[in-house]
Amino acid sequence: MSVRGWVIAGTIVAGGLLSVGSVAQPAGARPAPHREVREAPIVVELFTAQGCASCIEANVAVEAAAAEPGVIALTYGVDYWDYLGWSDTFARPKFTERQRAYRSALRLRNVSTPQVVIGGYRQVSGARAPELEAVISEEAARPLYPPQIEFRASGDAVGVGSGRVPAGGAEVLAVTYVPGSQVVDVAGGDNRGRSVRHVNVVRDIVRLGDWSGRPRLYQLPDALQEGEAVVVLVQDKRDRRIIGAAARD
Repeated sequence: MSVRGWVIAGTIVAGGLLSVGSVAQPAGARPAPHREVREAPIVVELFTAQGCASCIEANVAVEAAAAEPGVIALTYGVDYWDYLGWSDTFARPKFTERQRAYRSALRLRNVSTPQVVIGGYRQVSGARAPELEAVISEEAARPLYPPQIEFRASGDAVGVGSGRVPAGGAEVLAVTYVPGSQVVDVAGGDNRGRSVRHVNVVRDIVRLGDWSGRPRLYQLPDALQEGEAVVVLVQDKRDRRIIGAAARD
């Protein structure tokens, strides 16, 4: 699955940026359904836990979505199920904090797993593959005019172009993840004895800075480790809507 980069005019291009936008697909993924694909990718974020018995089906649904053209799927492990007897090997407190920020923006009473957030402003709770597919199709047909995002050839910086800033302001985030699928054998908790499969597991998320609507170059986190990739998100600080995204490996 490929996600286009966009050319940034003016001084950022002069800085030697290179547009790259590819996201690995899991082997053996089902063929994607035919649909019109907009220029901007659709970001699908799964909040899941290895100790959550009802999360396995949602993991499968998101892995299928990751194989669709124009979709960037990301899996965040959360830690609040660890008390059941299994400490999630992918969870980090900052991932739980991100989910809680969505709870506030989406005006939900609680956080829960599995939860899928689409575009930063729509959510599907539970393992509802048909509903997730329907929301992705709707988002693919919705016009979006994102700021242009382009990576420097050296891999140490990313440029974000000009565009309209939301009323709540916007920020730029770098999400580091491992493309493709990973399987974890769970030895405790509700999924004891089961193999839990994840796709595009997030390793870290770093805030790069605010975006004012004018072209700006941002320094990326330390060089990627072997097998890692990065997604850059431009996100509304108030309602959490994702207004731009691009990926490179």
